[in-house]
Amino acid sequence: MLKNYLKIAFRQLRKQKMYTAIKIGGFAFSIAACLLIALYIRDELSFDKSYPNAANVYRVLGHYHDGSIDEKGVDWPSVLGKVIKQDFPEVEKSGRLMPNSLFWGAGANELKRADQPDNTHEEGFAYADQGLIDILNLPMVYGDPKHALSEPLSMVISKSKADKYFPGQNPVGKVMYLNNNKTKPFKIAAVMQDIPSNSHLHDFKFFITLAGVEFWNGEQATWDANNYHIYIALKPGTNIAQFDKKLNDGILKTYYIPNMTRNGDKRASKVMSMFNLMVQNVQDINLRSYDVHDGMSHGDIRFVWLFGAVAGFILVIACINFVNLSTAKSANRAKEVGLRKVVGSQRSGLIQQFLAESLLYSFFSFVLGLILAWVLLPYFNTLASKSLVMPWAAWWLVPVVLASAFLIGVVAGIYPAFYLSGFKPAEVLKGNLSNGSKSSVLRNVLVVFQFATSIILIISTVVIYNQMQYLLNKKVGFEKDQVVMIQGTNTLDNQVKPFKSELLKLSTVKSASISDFLPVSGTKRNGNQFYIEGREKIDPTVGGQFWDVDHDYIKTLGIKLVAGRNFIPDMKTDSQAVIINQMMANKLGLKNAIGKKIVNYGPAKTIIGVVADFNFNSMRDGIEPLVMHLSPSESIVSVKIKAGDVKTALDQITATWKQFAPNQPIRYNFMDERFASMYADVQRMGRIFTSFAVLAIMIACLGLFALAAFMAEQRSKEIGIRKVLGATIGNITTMLSMNFVKLVFIAIVIATPIAYYAMTKWLQDFTYRVTLSWWMFALAGVAAIMIALVTVSYQSIKAALMNPVKSLKAE
Repeated sequence: MLKNYLKIAFRQLRKQKMYTAIKIGGFAFSIAACLLIALYIRDELSFDKSYPNAANVYRVLGHYHDGSIDEKGVDWPSVLGKVIKQDFPEVEKSGRLMPNSLFWGAGANELKRADQPDNTHEEGFAYADQGLIDILNLPMVYGDPKHALSEPLSMVISKSKADKYFPGQNPVGKVMYLNNNKTKPFKIAAVMQDIPSNSHLHDFKFFITLAGVEFWNGEQATWDANNYHIYIALKPGTNIAQFDKKLNDGILKTYYIPNMTRNGDKRASKVMSMFNLMVQNVQDINLRSYDVHDGMSHGDIRFVWLFGAVAGFILVIACINFVNLSTAKSANRAKEVGLRKVVGSQRSGLIQQFLAESLLYSFFSFVLGLILAWVLLPYFNTLASKSLVMPWAAWWLVPVVLASAFLIGVVAGIYPAFYLSGFKPAEVLKGNLSNGSKSSVLRNVLVVFQFATSIILIISTVVIYNQMQYLLNKKVGFEKDQVVMIQGTNTLDNQVKPFKSELLKLSTVKSASISDFLPVSGTKRNGNQFYIEGREKIDPTVGGQFWDVDHDYIKTLGIKLVAGRNFIPDMKTDSQAVIINQMMANKLGLKNAIGKKIVNYGPAKTIIGVVADFNFNSMRDGIEPLVMHLSPSESIVSVKIKAGDVKTALDQITATWKQFAPNQPIRYNFMDERFASMYADVQRMGRIFTSFAVLAIMIACLGLFALAAFMAEQRSKEIGIRKVLGATIGNITTMLSMNFVKLVFIAIVIATPIAYYAMTKWLQDFTYRVTLSWWMFALAGVAAIMIALVTVSYQSIKAALMNPVKSLKAE
């Protein structure tokens, strides 16, 4: 019997080629999408599971909440690592990580072997101590893991970097230089296995020891500078809630409040109500740090839930579409069922027959779905910023696919099997299709649901696209176009200024500036606390950025000076002068700031100028107070080139570079491109919503197509009678199409307030944002109606063209 079932099933596949293609194709795309999403979720949930003691490894987290400010961060004083191990018996080990590129050596460097002349640009440097290696149990290929970072001027490098610089060798004991600085020869103490991509630390390829390091006098003992991430290993069985409270009370009351009181900080009495310390398990860092300022790239648990919901939605809708497509062609199977019942077929046998067909469809769909997932994986990786691979060799793949194909085949086929096998022979052999389950409520609800979802996604895509264009084209207070950022110029040592002078001689160059504090991502930041001289015991401090720039910085970036003057390089007193932005003047309460003196941690500095506010962070966060100081900061030279031949300008700049650094390739990018990269997550969200919108529309169209076919068959006699009585093709087509347009209108009414609410909430993350306009919603509604009309027009016109004799001959 099984052979017979399969034979009939194959015959049906060949007989109804278009419906077979729609069934299998729609199912296959849905399955491919589910498989890709499943791979994504599996990868996200696997983060930081590889550490042997992961369940007991934590990092220290801080939560600051004061009025409208609500921020979480992981930057702490170096001394906290020592204190937390010393004061809390629950802590077995503590370790420090310092990835802040403000300090020499962290971030990106020009690296070379001591015995070779050529520099190579490398990223992924961070300072760390031996405690971090011990806590994470990072596996070593070469060297002693117990002493990997215990010696001053030592370094741990990854296996891939060891193979790059010392192919086929054990590099332990070899010496490397950073940024041509031969006064600090770093000895390789160990080689670690590459940190896996499913670790929040996967960007780090080099760990520089913190042994013997003090970035300034007293830096390792102060509570006033926050630059370190603190990791701890807790004893098994520690009650985390109780430990959080103990940690918060102990650290704040014993160390922070006394230190703030000594410094005259007015916030000391309020710190317990404004600030909380807590610990975060290492396995939660990737997915539950979307609101934490840690400078790392990680996932978002909200995306996991969103992707999981989409996968479930796609699968359910695909199954229901399968049901609609099966029942839509019920008239074609009615006589077959009637004849088979007349000659003795039992209903159970017919149910098995239809389930066999459903399983066959499901099997073919899964095979095609796997192939589609494999083909679409590169696009999906781009979409989700992942590097996923198909697990072809995994033992569980074939059993899971077969079990899923069987389960979905049964779920999708059970209703059509019972529906089709329920036809009454006497009725169908007379030409009357069994009423079966004639209610259209379920199908109408499905169409409304599908199109409401599609409209929400279309509206979201339109809003995200417009917000992206707004961010990229908004006036930000500085000129980002035609600015070339030359990287790694700190390796030129004392030749940076001569290099800049030679650039200024080029015919294509308007101006140039030496500073690695720039208003785009990936450049230095330096947060400080400021107050007006003499009022440190009276006023609360004002937090802001403290940037080192040169005298051509404002000119090169086109920043507007609204009061005072610019720096003058030959004026010696300007070494203790600063230029502030309007936001800093407002926060300090200075109506006339010129000539006033402000203090951070050094001598008082005189304000000589005020610039108009400009955006130097993401426009999610708005503008912060800023202080600019005349001082060298030499790893980037920004060059403003003249409009015109960009290629000639770059050729001239490259030729000049080769004169100064023949053993180091030039590296540069354009400031407007770096600015755009600050919103890569917004672009990625736009691509995700666009893809989901297209997929949802495809699924909705399949469902609508099935419903149109079903309704045309149900109303075939009515259509025949109308044609006999004089109805035109246009009348019939309009009659059938308007029913579906009504459903889409209902979907628009339902989707519009939901999309408005969702996009309003999303836009609240941006200080600068577009206004939701009526045309965004109208565009989505018109698009949905047009898509619906195109989808149903085939079936409507086909039904209108049908010969009424065929539909009425049994009457």
